[in-house]
Amino acid sequence: MSQRILIIDDEKSIQRSLKLSLEAAGFSVRQAADGLQGIEAFSSQSPDLVLLDLGLPDMSGLKVLSSIREQSRIPVIILSVRDQERQKVEALDLGANDYLTKPFGVQELLARMRVALRTSADRQNQTGEVTDPMFQLGSLRVDRERHLVWKNDLPVKLTKTEYKLLSLLVRHAGKVLTHRQILTEIWGDAYQGETHYLQVYISQLRRKLEAEPTAPQLILTEPGAGYRLALDS
Repeated sequence: MSQRILIIDDEKSIQRSLKLSLEAAGFSVRQAADGLQGIEAFSSQSPDLVLLDLGLPDMSGLKVLSSIREQSRIPVIILSVRDQERQKVEALDLGANDYLTKPFGVQELLARMRVALRTSADRQNQTGEVTDPMFQLGSLRVDRERHLVWKNDLPVKLTKTEYKLLSLLVRHAGKVLTHRQILTEIWGDAYQGETHYLQVYISQLRRKLEAEPTAPQLILTEPGAGYRLALDS
């Protein structure tokens, strides 16, 4: 399955040329013309890598980068006409994986993308996270590429937050995730103590996914610690 690339850039000529070049190289390409569209596209499409311009019409590309880093560690490569060292350092400090100054060669961009994607895949494999796009556990099936869920071969409708929570549990299937880890990942650092948020959404997931929500066999509570997706369910 082709890897998904999100281009966030307001220059139509850059969008067109990058789309043609990346699709010719076997990538699936999505585009956004400003920061707000980019953040929304990132959240809804789960790309494998983002190409991000800093000079967006509605907000700084650095703000978009910060928003992405609050949700994910996927590779982000900055594409910008700004070549001052201070701006490059600021972007890299905020979590960018690489920085290319416009104009640039397509082959150089493709090489840097390959490095970033390979490094990301290696990091995921080293952490033991589930990386397969299709996950199946008993009667539960999750298409992580398309954000679709089935139970007993019937589609399950989840809210955005419910899916993010399930996806996190799937990614760390079999491992205990603490309340703080989950709250930070789903809602952010400011919600580390808001365990009632987590209890509500775990309860909702159990109602939709468990045969007996009051006696869960899939999403287990680890008393005093957190929750775990049971691989032996």
